[in-house]
Amino acid sequence: MPSHTPLFRRAVLAASALIGAGALMLPAAATQAQTAPAVTKPAPAPSMAQILADPRRKDDTARDKYRHPAQTLAFFRVKPGMTVVDYMPSGGWWTRILVPYLGENGHYIGLNPDVSKDGEQTRNFLGGLANSFPAKAAEYTGVPVERLPAYNTDGLPAALNGTVDRVLIFREMHNLWRGNWMRRELLAIHGLLKPDGLLGIEQHRAKPGAPAARTIGNDGYLRERDVIAMVEAHGFELVAKSEVNANPRDPANHPEGVWMLPPFLRGAKTDADRARMTAIGESDRMTLLFRKRP
Repeated sequence: MPSHTPLFRRAVLAASALIGAGALMLPAAATQAQTAPAVTKPAPAPSMAQILADPRRKDDTARDKYRHPAQTLAFFRVKPGMTVVDYMPSGGWWTRILVPYLGENGHYIGLNPDVSKDGEQTRNFLGGLANSFPAKAAEYTGVPVERLPAYNTDGLPAALNGTVDRVLIFREMHNLWRGNWMRRELLAIHGLLKPDGLLGIEQHRAKPGAPAARTIGNDGYLRERDVIAMVEAHGFELVAKSEVNANPRDPANHPEGVWMLPPFLRGAKTDADRARMTAIGESDRMTLLFRKRP
């Protein structure tokens, strides 16, 4: 029969050899599949509760009850993945919150005013942020220096204009006012923001009928209506107000200004003075949100 021909038997033997070779190869392929490196998933972003409890913030947490970081950022509509400017970041209190909250897909930028024409003391204190701040911010957060750019407004790259989601100014409007920086800085901020970008401001609040001496910024307080008027005059529109950082116990008329309150207690020389200031707590503050107008 044809199936017993030598040619047929040779074909069957060849096929068997191929099948056998394939069978011998399967375990090696399976072994390779088993030893292939697993795909690493990105670490989940930390929750706000985890961020606030981070050991790097151990010296910050006493002020959380006055600054309400979670509620304030929610009011400012800050979300992970955004590009956010922290204006005048100082010692990094908000840096230690914003950097981890924005996450790996977000971008944190520190920004100080243009002080190139100011006195030597001011230049030394606020100038050169691009050189001095990134290394500090990396130490504050554990994030590489390369991800933590900082500038003074006179050194801002033109490419940043129109790329920022939020600019946040925490308790610095009085310094912009008394330093004669207000107009220049608000115009620079306007340029940085995207067309739908928002400006969030938290500021020590003077009483509505406070005299002029209490509204020029030298004691840290400004009237809310004055701040709104100044910001709106520079290309912004008020979107919302919040009382999240209000403190009705603060009379806002301290001889040493806002710095007489905690944590500084400047000028509180007796135990009774310190106890009275501590009982008031930190300052009464306005919390305002503005939209960039075209």
